Amino acid sequence: MQSRAGNRATTAMVQRVRDTERGNAAANGEAQKNYRDRIAALLDRFKKNLEPIDTFIKGFQTPTNAAFTQQAAVAANESLKHSAAASGTSAASGNLLTEAAGTVVNGMDAYKNMKDAKKHETGADHHKAKKKAKTKGVDTVVGAASSGSYSAAIAKEVTKIQKAADAAVASETSGIASASIGAVKAMRSAFRIGGAANKYKQVKKLGDPHLVHAGALARLNESHEQAGWAAAEAYVALDAYWKHEGPGRLELVSEAIDAAWDAMGEARDAAEHLQHAENDVEKLSKVQQYAKKKQLTKIGKETAGGGGESVKAAAGVVTAVAAGTVGLASNPVGWGLAGAGAGLVLGVTMYKALRAATKRYEEVHHPERWAPQGETPAEAASRTESLKHALKFWKKVSKGERQAMAREIYALAAGPDISGNTTAEMRESARSLLIALKCGPAKHKLEPDAWAETLNDPAKKSGWIAEIAEQLASG
Repeated sequence: MQSRAGNRATTAMVQRVRDTERGNAAANGEAQKNYRDRIAALLDRFKKNLEPIDTFIKGFQTPTNAAFTQQAAVAANESLKHSAAASGTSAASGNLLTEAAGTVVNGMDAYKNMKDAKKHETGADHHKAKKKAKTKGVDTVVGAASSGSYSAAIAKEVTKIQKAADAAVASETSGIASASIGAVKAMRSAFRIGGAANKYKQVKKLGDPHLVHAGALARLNESHEQAGWAAAEAYVALDAYWKHEGPGRLELVSEAIDAAWDAMGEARDAAEHLQHAENDVEKLSKVQQYAKKKQLTKIGKETAGGGGESVKAAAGVVTAVAAGTVGLASNPVGWGLAGAGAGLVLGVTMYKALRAATKRYEEVHHPERWAPQGETPAEAASRTESLKHALKFWKKVSKGERQAMAREIYALAAGPDISGNTTAEMRESARSLLIALKCGPAKHKLEPDAWAETLNDPAKKSGWIAEIAEQLASG
């Protein structure tokens, strides 16, 4: 007995030690995760604070430096050439700092989403994480290449400052690097344009909901009219029984009242079903138009941005050729192309920044505009506070039009346990829209039935809305 008691005590003690070790390991793992998340957040904030400076450099300082460099070469002004080279060094250094910070952030984000994709083996969370991991991974590679290009640009400007004999070689190297990274970015924009165009075509194929569901609405309207006639006939019968003086009058009147009450209930239900279906058609039409508009906007932005990168790539080629033929900075074509490319990229950047600021302003100044249905909107901020919030360029919009549209789509596509009043035809149309937006079963690594079950699971609602919002913005 003592032996058994001792064994039990020893076993319990060992188990406690193991549990403690597991708890410590879990705590350490969680602490490391929180530590990584905090570092990533700080780096992301640091990068976003650098972006306005980076935009100024790319849109103004770099083209201006190019113009002064060209002027110095034509006039053989060594003093101006030296000043332009010094300014070019600071500009490329600023670009390098922003790009390097962004590369690290994207790399950490890609790693985090890769782990999330493995954790969520299927469903909306898996697809969202997998897509983001792929996107951020590509951004990391492109960022690393861009960092190399900016490093070559710094080396080029330094050789000019030092009046080194190998300035032509450095300029040629920088031109080749700039051309290469410009071509890569332009190609990435081309792929994004292709994705957005394909998504636009798929949504357009769904057709106008007013026409697609015209037959279903007609049947519901017919049912509504028939229910109305039935109710009218029931009340006519009730009136006749009231006037009846024969035996059993009270019993007949009671039955007539019950029939009239049932008929009125059916008429009311038919009217509600018709009105709900009409509202759903309007909602589906609205979200489809929004989805197409988002893809067209993306195509426009990527076309302008990709065009700018293509022009900058051409400028790099001209610069490299000029350097290789000992015509360093004597030909203004390279600088002109560089300025034009910078102008296009700057225009897209300014457009994005203005749109984001407007959305942040509306988010707090008009919280009722895109508030979830049934949720009490937050108190509207003053104009001054809203403007301050709009200037917080490092913050993302969390309660805007895109999130509201995602909720609308989910409400139409959700299962009967969540959206019981939605007709089966309307639900299928909304799910076809999900497939067109690349949220279908194949993308979620699920069979159609299992995919449909996730739409009927309230616990997966937030994940679905986040997934739809993400797909509305991407190509």
